Amino acid sequence: MLEGLPPNDATHVMRVAAPRREAQRIADLISETFDPAEVAVANFERTDAEWVVEVYAGAAFDAERLQEMVEIAAGPELAAGVTFGDVEQKDWVAASLEGLAPVKVGPFVVHGAHDRGRVPGHCIGIEIEAALAFGTGHHGTTQGCLCAIVDAARRGRPARVLDVGTGTGVLAIAAARQFHTRVVGSDIDAVAVRTARANARANQAPGILMVHAAGAGARTLGEKGPYDLILANILLPPLKRLARPLRRLLAPGGRIVLSGLLSAQVPAALAAYRSQGLRLVSQRHMEGWATLTLAADAGRPR
Repeated sequence: MLEGLPPNDATHVMRVAAPRREAQRIADLISETFDPAEVAVANFERTDAEWVVEVYAGAAFDAERLQEMVEIAAGPELAAGVTFGDVEQKDWVAASLEGLAPVKVGPFVVHGAHDRGRVPGHCIGIEIEAALAFGTGHHGTTQGCLCAIVDAARRGRPARVLDVGTGTGVLAIAAARQFHTRVVGSDIDAVAVRTARANARANQAPGILMVHAAGAGARTLGEKGPYDLILANILLPPLKRLARPLRRLLAPGGRIVLSGLLSAQVPAALAAYRSQGLRLVSQRHMEGWATLTLAADAGRPR
């Protein structure tokens, strides 16, 4: 999950402020138009009445095209407020970790190296160092997925786990430490994969296989499946595209956890996965973000 941070090689940014509904339309249109490996979209609240859409890329934007897209989604007045700029080159995760306290979710404590001594002995400490990848545990989507892993542990131990869009590897590491089972993590970003591998080694979870892959159709992912638990903490547009391939990777009786969704995006995500025969088991909302658990054999949603 992007967690509002720009991609590793971002050099250009577009910004526009808008009311929440219009901001969501702008973000959705741009996300669905561009390749997520090349363009990242963040949509966040600035005040109660105003949201900001930021679009990051490693190459210069076609300013006229983007302004036209904003106009289509939200009207000419908001399109006139679009601005373009350069991205300051810095380690975004290092900056985001400054001053952040450890995050505790169930038995997990996600922390940086500077807080290693603050992890209680009865907890599962997951140390995520500052690096050019995404997933520090402080975002509502990551916390929601960690809660879903805790929920899955109450049902038993999955034989195989897949973490799509692994980022720093925090969810794959949590699953490996919790279940002591086979875990595969994948990401479209080669830097994220290298970071996740280093984090897995540092957290004494060397059995995790980290794969550099676009989407869920990579041969390696299919060969290592099917999976009893699939985690996908990304964004709505790629989650919708992944509905069919993830369903194919799911073992009978398995469950899929989706996050990276604003609460308002839940119906759109559910529609994509219900069309693949999956049903909602539970949903959790944290800080305006939703985490969904789905299964092919689910009963009535609660």
